[in-house]
This record gives sequence, structure tokens and C-alpha cells, in this order.
Amino acid sequence: MKTKIWVGAILLLFVFYLVAAFGSAARFITAAEPLAKVIGVAALVIPLVGVWILIREVLFGSRTQTMAGILESEGLLPEDNLPRTPSGRIVKAAADEDFVQYKEEVEANPESWKSWHRLALAYDAAGDRKRARESMRTAIGFYLADTKK
Repeated sequence: MKTKIWVGAILLLFVFYLVAAFGSAARFITAAEPLAKVIGVAALVIPLVGVWILIREVLFGSRTQTMAGILESEGLLPEDNLPRTPSGRIVKAAADEDFVQYKEEVEANPESWKSWHRLALAYDAAGDRKRARESMRTAIGFYLADTKK
């Protein structure tokens, strides 16, 4: 619940920023100087790129959470039982060892969003955030394809 409150607060701040940015952009665009018009267009484009990134990330998080809920309800969400260091980090050797089963699962079921989701969690536990996000995007793609059927 705390995460949703923070996301909501950040979204409110972002909306405030957008209103201010669009107001500034409008003032620049309506100015007589050509350079001011160029600055106005840039001031309009940059926040729009930010909106696109924000929407993409919120959808990523929402879909990931929905899929995790489905896996949890089916008893298919991997248990968080890997050994940890005193600081709370997962022991990399244990995560790497655990990873193999999820990789083999994806190789056996390459179009299963459930397998890809679990593989993403295994990558994350192993500390490979880039591959974790890539795998989760693959899982989301298969999940969306399954829900359209």
C-alpha cells in the first residue's frame, strides 16, 4: 500500500510539472522570436517523452503485479527461501544454482508467460536486473497474447 501512495504522490507532482511545462511552452511558442518558438516546441516535446516513459513504467509494474497475483493464487510463485547474507542480500551462488531450473523451464515452455515470469524473478535474485526486465517484458508479451485469446 505504501508503494501505491508514493506512486500516486509522484504522479501528482508530475502532473504539476506538466501543467507548468505546457504553460511555459505555450508562452514561448506564442512569442515573436523564432528561437523562442523552437525552445517552446522543445519544452513541449520533453515532457511528452516523460509522459510516455511514465506510462510505460506504470503499465510494466501493474502488469507484473497482476501476473504475480495469478501465479500466487495458483501456487506457482517461487518461494523466497534462498539463503541470505547478514545484510539481507541473496547469496549469489545459491541464486545461480536455483536459476538453472527456471532456465530449463523456459526452454521446455518458450511461450509460457508463467515460465518467463519465474525466470525473470530468478534473474533478479541472481542480481542480473537487465535480463530480469527483458524476461519480464517477454512474460508480459505472452500474458497479453493469452488474455486476448
